[in-house]
Amino acid sequence: MINDFAAAAQATMAYLRRRLGLQLWMVTRTEGDDWIVLYTDEAAEEAGTAGARYGIEPGRTFPWTDTFCSRMVLGHGPGIAPSTREVPAYAHAPLAAQMPAGAYVGVPLRRADGSLFGTLCGFDPQPQPDTIGKEIDTVTLMGELLSKILASELEAGTAERHADRADADTTRDPLTGLINRRGWDLLVQREEERCSRYGHSACVVSLDLDDVRFINDTQGRAAGDALLVRTAQALESVTRGTDTVARLGGDEFAMLMVECDYFDAQALLLRVQEALAAADVRAALGMALRKPGYDLEETFAMADAEMSRAKRSRKVLN
Repeated sequence: MINDFAAAAQATMAYLRRRLGLQLWMVTRTEGDDWIVLYTDEAAEEAGTAGARYGIEPGRTFPWTDTFCSRMVLGHGPGIAPSTREVPAYAHAPLAAQMPAGAYVGVPLRRADGSLFGTLCGFDPQPQPDTIGKEIDTVTLMGELLSKILASELEAGTAERHADRADADTTRDPLTGLINRRGWDLLVQREEERCSRYGHSACVVSLDLDDVRFINDTQGRAAGDALLVRTAQALESVTRGTDTVARLGGDEFAMLMVECDYFDAQALLLRVQEALAAADVRAALGMALRKPGYDLEETFAMADAEMSRAKRSRKVLN
C-alpha cells in the first residue's frame, strides 16, 4: 500500500527498474555540498555476475558537484543518457570513476516552492539501447508525482512539529519555562524520524554554565535562579520557531535546530555567543551537525563531548 513518500519512492523505483531495465535506482537528497542516498532499488544479483552489484545503501553520501545529477539539474546533460561516454558532462564527472555508469537516467525532485530537494535517478554498468530515450516523459512524470507527494508530506511535517511542541509543553521546567529532559527526548526522537525519512540536516548544541554553583554559594539561590532564567531567555531570543531549547537539568541546556546546514549552524553559534555575552552569562558550548549515518542522539553525544572538552580546556565563552 502506497501511503507515504517512502512507499511511493520504493514503488516508483521498482516500476522504473522493470520498465527501463537499469540495474540501480535511487531517490536522493541534496543538502549543502552533500548528495545523500535516501532510498534504493537494485536488481538481484544473477548467477555469474558476482561483484557486479553497486551495493549502495541508504545513508551513503557523495559530493554533490561530483555527480551526474548535479550536471543534469544544471542542464549540462540530458535526463536520459543511453551511453554516458557520449555525454562529456557525464563522462568527465568524478562519480564516473567511483561507480560504473554506462547509462544514466535522472530527473529532479522539487519542493512546493520549486527549490531542489533531490533527484530520482537510475544507473546501469552497461550502455543501453537508444530507445530508452523515449521514456523521458514517463520518468519525468514519475519525478513530478513524487515531488507532489513530497511537498504534501513536508507541509504535513510542519504541522507535526507544532503538534510535537504541544506534547512537549506538558514537560516545561517551572523555573525557566523551557522543556525539560523528558520533553527534549520526545522531540529529539520525533525529529530523528523526519531526518531519517527525508534526509533533513540538523544541528545540536550542548551548553553548560560556569557560575551557577559559585553564585548559589556566594549570592544565594535567588541569584543562581536569575542566571538560569537569563540563560533561557538569551537562548530563546536567537532561535527560530522550529527550533527547540531545553533545560536538561541543573546548569545544563541544549538546543536543536532543524533543517540547519553548516553555515546556518555557524551563524547560530555566533548569535548564541553574542546573546550570552549580552546577558552576562559564561558558559562552555559544544556543537555538532547531524550527518548521514548518525542519529540525533549520537549527534548530541558529540556536541556534549565537545562542550566537555571546551570546559576542561578553559575555553569559556564570555
